[in-house]
Amino acid sequence: MSIVEQRYQALMAVLAGDSVTEVAAKAGVSRQSVRTWLRRYGDEGLAGLQDRSHRPDGCAHQASP
Repeated sequence: MSIVEQRYQALMAVLAGDSVTEVAAKAGVSRQSVRTWLRRYGDEGLAGLQDRSHRPDGCAHQASP
C-alpha cells in the first residue's frame, strides 16, 4: 500500500469518528502529522497527501543573481 493510501485510510478513520490521537498511534505518527494531512486533504485532495520536500525555497545569505 502506498503512503498516500495509508494516509487516506487514516483520514477516513478520523472522519468516521475515531480520535486523532487513536489514529496517530495506529499509524505510528504524531497527532500534528494527522492534523496536517487533514488540512492538506481539505485544501488539495489526494495530491495533498503526497510527501513533500523539506528543502527551503531560498537561502537568506546567498547573493541574488
